[in-house]
Amino acid sequence: MKLAEALQERADLNRKLDELRERLSNNVIVQEGEKPLEDPNELLAQLDGAIARFEELAARINKTNAATADGGETITALIARKDALTQQVRAYRDAVNWASQTGRRARGTEIKVLAAVDVRALQQKTDKLAQELRKIDNRIQELNWKTELL
Repeated sequence: MKLAEALQERADLNRKLDELRERLSNNVIVQEGEKPLEDPNELLAQLDGAIARFEELAARINKTNAATADGGETITALIARKDALTQQVRAYRDAVNWASQTGRRARGTEIKVLAAVDVRALQQKTDKLAQELRKIDNRIQELNWKTELL
């Protein structure tokens, strides 16, 4: 099994676990004299099985990510860089948006608000970071499809 397939299965399991929790919440209590639409014990058994599979996959994915290197960097390191860049790009985009809102005055007598940063330069830096983020993401995706799960 390729790492990418394991990641897809893990994502499916996350959705299944959410669904099973919802179904459990709808069936663990019933009005006196009524029966639940689904057997909560069967749902719990399905939940336990899905959690066990999730745990197995997560451990194998983590082991594979830590053991697989590309250009001297492990997939784990690439994911950490991607996560950091995602946070940085999000914060920089927010800063650009906030700094760009300087022209909102109802009347000319109101206090003028100015950007405290060079919006153009910050936007250019944000664009470069976003490009780096895309390249790292593509690199990770390529590795996910080339790498066998350990």
